[in-house]
Amino acid sequence: MITTEGSDYQLRVPDGELHIRDFGTGTPVVLLHGGALDSRMWEEQIPVLTRAGYRVAAFDARGHGQSTLPTTPFRQCDDVAAIVRHLDDGPAVLVGLSMGGASAVDTALEHPDLVRAVVAVGSGTTEPAFADPFVLRIFETWQHAQENNDIEGWLDAFLLFAAGPHRGLDEVDPEVVSRIRRMAHNTVLAHARPEAVQPEHVVGSWERLGEIAVPVLAILGELDASDHREMGMRLASSVQKGRSKVIAGTAHYPPMEQPDAFNQVLLEFLGSLT
Repeated sequence: MITTEGSDYQLRVPDGELHIRDFGTGTPVVLLHGGALDSRMWEEQIPVLTRAGYRVAAFDARGHGQSTLPTTPFRQCDDVAAIVRHLDDGPAVLVGLSMGGASAVDTALEHPDLVRAVVAVGSGTTEPAFADPFVLRIFETWQHAQENNDIEGWLDAFLLFAAGPHRGLDEVDPEVVSRIRRMAHNTVLAHARPEAVQPEHVVGSWERLGEIAVPVLAILGELDASDHREMGMRLASSVQKGRSKVIAGTAHYPPMEQPDAFNQVLLEFLGSLT
């Protein structure tokens, strides 16, 4: 549970509002959660970062958590840019997982003046490539569940990302599994509506990665699907100042499953920035 004092507020963006949790003072670090989750996934990072002297802004992307449902075209990178401008302390370090990591990369491409560095966990850009049979089976199950309005079936398939292709869900800390399921269930109930609009991505993002001049750290879960690990490696090798780090004993959610190891890697990276 977070004990650091902060403030919660809604930031107005074009045709919507973003829910932001704002903590501490210092160099700004913006936390971008994974798809179907929300800012609560960063519970183990927020107090550590604030104690280390950083200002932390964790927000819910549109269509997630307490942010509004998107019903008109938008780009997540533009929302991230709006947050950094609102903080008025930029440029900011962007730390994102999966969907959030890809949005951070897009922001570095489209709004480079607002980004000091990027940490992308289990992700590349918003133009992902999937070929791992483990991932494709999950997508197939999702499609079947959506066609049959089977929320529980969708959630069961989604949770497999927490285990990864090399172990069973019963081998993952049940509290971590419960937190992931709770956030995803809330998102599905509140935001899975026919009028919802999916975010637009930055076209040609992989080919443009060489434009990114700020430091980029790709964090990979040792037990994650091969697609996520390969995209992270490709990201690290394609930018000007890229590096990668593998965290053992975790699949797609290192900040939640291995928070101590993740926090150490993150703080070391932040400390290396000049």
